[in-house]
Amino acid sequence: MNWNLAQKDYQHYLKIERGLAGNSISNYLLDVEKLVLFLDKHSLSVNPIQIQKETVQQFIYEIAKTLNPRSQARIISGLKSFFNYLVFEDYRSDNPMDLIDSPQIGRKLPDTLSEEEINMLILAIDLSKPEGERNRAMLETLYGCGLRVSELTSLQISDLYFEEDFIKVTGKGDKQRFVPISNINKKYINIYRKEIRIHQSVQKGFDDILFLNRRGKQLTRAMVFTIIKQLAEKIGLKKNISPHTFRHSFATHLLENGADLRAIQQMLGHESITTTEIYMHVDRTHLAEVMNKFHPRKTE
Repeated sequence: MNWNLAQKDYQHYLKIERGLAGNSISNYLLDVEKLVLFLDKHSLSVNPIQIQKETVQQFIYEIAKTLNPRSQARIISGLKSFFNYLVFEDYRSDNPMDLIDSPQIGRKLPDTLSEEEINMLILAIDLSKPEGERNRAMLETLYGCGLRVSELTSLQISDLYFEEDFIKVTGKGDKQRFVPISNINKKYINIYRKEIRIHQSVQKGFDDILFLNRRGKQLTRAMVFTIIKQLAEKIGLKKNISPHTFRHSFATHLLENGADLRAIQQMLGHESITTTEIYMHVDRTHLAEVMNKFHPRKTE
């Protein structure tokens, strides 16, 4: 088995068996490709079945010279997954990555915005332009529903269940979930739909997409990033924010106001509660309040 065939089989496995999204699959394949480029660079002619831990260690030593610990850990994790797949399919009897440890990295806490900062960003939107109502509805939806940017840009009109106060969201691996939506969020989406979008010339194939660009097509992720960066500059916000910052803020503010972690997990679409638990580390000030309010021995 050569590297090209192994990568194609692995790609098929990630898509069909694990149900990963395109971006995640690309990242996993890129980790393997970096190892292949290293082998070519050093004229090492070994295939995925033959390669031994010593060769992989040489590769890890080399990337450690130029990459930060977090990037190294990402590649090591990706390669472990690749070789685990080969073991699973009985191409190999061992994983050459088993004895290779990832560098120690601190857990990066997500950036968040205060409620005041979110209000300032939304108020900075120029509503005199047609795209203003769209941008306000998008930011309200990012923050109000805790969506990923890809979930926002792919949101469809047929996904809006406003009478039931829910929207249907298609997340990673095409997994769907229902997320509650507030009255104020529904209000701004309806203003955009009924006053702006209805007058647009929609390109074929995008009739059901909610948020459109000026050409009547689906917005790109990059465009949403740009819109948010420009608003941050407009109000002089020094934080390095992105669409994901609104998702982090959604989860953090819910937790700070007493929401159940399991409920937040369901709304965010996290497979594991461990992923959601990172928000427990963002702001612990509310925990003392919970203890003082609910513990039976709160007073002497």
